[in-house]
Amino acid sequence: MLNSSAPIGIFDSGIGGMTVASAVTRLLGQENTIYFGDTAHLPYGDKSTAAIQAYSIKICNMLIQQNCKLILIACNSASAAAYELVKEYVGSKAKVMNVIDPIVDYIKEHYEGKTIGLIGTKQTVLSNVYKKKVDALDKGINLKSLATPLLAPMIEEGFFDNNISESIITSYLSDSVLTGIEALILGCTHYPLIKNQIQTFYEGKVEILDSSEIVARSLKGFLEQHYLLNEKGEGRRQFFVSDYTQSFEQSTEIFFGKQIQLEHYPLWE
Repeated sequence: MLNSSAPIGIFDSGIGGMTVASAVTRLLGQENTIYFGDTAHLPYGDKSTAAIQAYSIKICNMLIQQNCKLILIACNSASAAAYELVKEYVGSKAKVMNVIDPIVDYIKEHYEGKTIGLIGTKQTVLSNVYKKKVDALDKGINLKSLATPLLAPMIEEGFFDNNISESIITSYLSDSVLTGIEALILGCTHYPLIKNQIQTFYEGKVEILDSSEIVARSLKGFLEQHYLLNEKGEGRRQFFVSDYTQSFEQSTEIFFGKQIQLEHYPLWE
């Protein structure tokens, strides 16, 4: 029997999943959370499926040892490559959620018969996971996908609010593949950090679907449905990384308004 006061485990290849973690903290402040950033292997977007699955299982082992009641794969690449395997591996020890299904559920409700764009890593786009799920809805939604491999590493390195980032973002969004879209899915948890620049590019004519907020709301509903919502006290936050860097620790301030202390937890000793 899972304990409602047990922590929620959230993992990503690096900094991106913190957009989800901070959204979860804002919405569910009473929940205890453990964040794991696999900084030794970032970005996941250009790794093989087998490698991402191996990293994900190692991280889940650690989160299960921490008695997490739910593991949220806060990475689109890992959600695409490893969700089914992780769910099978974790079994009844914890619930498992990914960041793709909540977005698909959202567009099912709001975008029937519309044309939607998706930007994401090579792994996410080439996996075709969004297209398969959207087509299965049978709602006449036309999904146009574009791999944008430079964006996640650019954001990890802190280049997300300057001329360099603006130039790269404009180059990608100007691609003819995205012509005629009415909404754009930010198919990588790093991308909310450049949401303002993307909105500026589209001049308010395209709705930007921020996965972090949608996922946080979906997570709350999931916890309620399974009677796992923690309703007591103030949540405790812990942050682990597989490779400690000072720049990563400093960038946590962007999400939580203060610098977070990171604990080093190497996946392979």
